[in-house]
Amino acid sequence: MSFNKEAILDVKNLKQHFRLDRKNVLKAVDDVSFTVYKGETFGLVGESGSGKSTTGRSIIRLYDPTAGEVTFCGEKISGNIGKSTEKMLRTKMQMIFQDPMASLNPRKTVLDIIAQGLDIHDLYRTKEERREKVYEILETVGLSREHAHRYPHEFSGGQRQRIGIARALVVNPDFVIADEAISALDVSIQAQVVNLLKKLQKERNLTYIFIAHDLSMVKYISDKIGVMHLGKMVELGTAEAIYNNAVHPYTKSLLSAIPHPNPILEKARKRTHYDKSNIDYNKGELIEIEKEHFVLGTREEMKQWTA
Repeated sequence: MSFNKEAILDVKNLKQHFRLDRKNVLKAVDDVSFTVYKGETFGLVGESGSGKSTTGRSIIRLYDPTAGEVTFCGEKISGNIGKSTEKMLRTKMQMIFQDPMASLNPRKTVLDIIAQGLDIHDLYRTKEERREKVYEILETVGLSREHAHRYPHEFSGGQRQRIGIARALVVNPDFVIADEAISALDVSIQAQVVNLLKKLQKERNLTYIFIAHDLSMVKYISDKIGVMHLGKMVELGTAEAIYNNAVHPYTKSLLSAIPHPNPILEKARKRTHYDKSNIDYNKGELIEIEKEHFVLGTREEMKQWTA
C-alpha cells in the first residue's frame, strides 16, 4: 500500500493559466493536487483539452507554473530553483512526447538525437563511451546498433517512439512522463510500446506519469488514476476503484465510451451522456469517499452520485 511507499513527486494546488487577451485567461490547469509514489504508474486521463498534457509539461518545467508547489525527490522544483536543482530535474525526470516524428530532429542521426542529453550534461569521458551508451540503450528498447546511423524518416512510427524512449532513458532518469506516448501509433504497435514501458519500469525501477485518453490502456498500465476535466481533477483513486466504483458522472461517461471487443456486448453498450451545465467545479472540493478514492463535488452532489 502507498503508506509504506516513498513519495517521489508531490503536486500541491498546481495552476497553469494562459492569458488570451486583456480580459480573458484560460485556466488550463486549475488547483490540481496529487502524489506519485516511487515505482508506481500514475495514469492521467481525460478528453482532449482537459489539461492533462499541460499538467505534465508544468511539472517538468516546460511551462513555468502560474501557482502551486511541486516537490520532486524531496526538492522543490517550482518557482525559482538553483542550478543544482535544475540539473537534478533535467537528468532525473524525462519526457516521452506524443508525436515521435515532430519530437525528433530530422537533420540528425539517431546516434546524435539520443546522445543529446549525454552531451548537455557531460555524462561521458570519450566519444567511444558516448557511442557505447547509445548502442546499449538502443538494444534495451528493442532496436539494434545499426539503427544509430540512420535518420528519423527511415523508421516506422513504433520504431520512432522507441527512439524517443531511448532518448529519455539514456540519462538514467528515475521518473518519466509519457505524454500520450501511444496515441499516434497503430493499435497493434500500442501494446508493444506499453509492454516495453512496463518491462523497462521493472528493470530500471522507474516511476511513470502515463498521460492518455484511452482508458482501457490506462487501466492496463496504471496503479493509480487521476481523471481530469476542464483543468480540474474530478476523480482520483486506485485503478481498481476508478474502474469498478466510479462516482463522478464525468468518469462514468468516459468509462461508458470504452468499446467492447465482443461484438454482441458492443452492440448492447450504452453510452452515458455527461451534462456539466448543472455542476459547478469551483463550488466542490475533493472528498474522500473510500480509502485513497477522492471525488470533486459538494456534499449534496456526493449523496446524489452515490445513492
